[in-house]
Amino acid sequence: MSINAYMRIAFILSILLSTFSLNNATFSQTIKPNTSTQMSSNETSSNNDLIKTNGAESTSTLIVKLLSNNVEDRLHKAGSILNITSKLPQVRNASFAYLLNQTLSTLHGIPEDTDTEKRKVAQNILSSYKDFQIILFIMPNGDIYFDEPYSRQQNSTITNLAFRDYFQGAIRTNDTYLGNVNTSASSGQRQALIAVPVYSLKDNSTVVGVWAGGIDFDGLNKELQSLDLTAGERVVYVDHNGNKIADSDENNTNARESFANLTSFKNAINGQSGSIIETIGSAKMIVTYQPVKAFHNAWAVLLMQQS
Repeated sequence: MSINAYMRIAFILSILLSTFSLNNATFSQTIKPNTSTQMSSNETSSNNDLIKTNGAESTSTLIVKLLSNNVEDRLHKAGSILNITSKLPQVRNASFAYLLNQTLSTLHGIPEDTDTEKRKVAQNILSSYKDFQIILFIMPNGDIYFDEPYSRQQNSTITNLAFRDYFQGAIRTNDTYLGNVNTSASSGQRQALIAVPVYSLKDNSTVVGVWAGGIDFDGLNKELQSLDLTAGERVVYVDHNGNKIADSDENNTNARESFANLTSFKNAINGQSGSIIETIGSAKMIVTYQPVKAFHNAWAVLLMQQS
């Protein structure tokens, strides 16, 4: 590998470490979760899809591995925060749920000045951990109990989230679950949520709700766009359905794109990593891919460069 390649890797690593350290230091002021999780992937390659071009393949592979590990770390940290706070007594207490009979259709949840202790936990998470843009408590039937910030609750166009994959996943698995990209009913923004089942204070086995946090894609976009990529290179994060999450190309940040038809994407969500030549648009591209595994789901990192 050339000196320039090593310098690129070092620069990218410094960007990722500085971002992760900032979030970690900020949140540790209030909550200190144990996020030590060893990740493993089934890295496979074949003579048909492995691209070897003067060390470029190894550099690209290192980049996507670094990016994948970074996203996994951020997701697991976010999930740990939700999991730890879901066990707090004030979060597990849903004694104000009866108010939904009067307020669900008008306020899209409980009043702003109700269950302030649970709202305070949500507010502390939002102020301390910038990867979240919203925190929700959802009843076992999918009815919204509250959103924080409260302005998001006020702006919501729906009152029941039972159809969302993250809600269904948390209920089905009784575990932390990572959802895929959806369009928020309260902001119109694209987001992905991590959800955790919340258990009753009485028996610790009855589900009384789902505690969920929406990942802010702005941070992921800015992170990718700060990388030292060369001309003709592009990196995207995509969810399990192939929908774009974040993009290194500032001009395409808000463009809704699907990469579901790419073989590289299909390989990545099946746990494989490698490089392959694919046609994207009308151009032949070398695509280096790596899975992102977290909470019963798989996303992907794709690095595209001109062949």
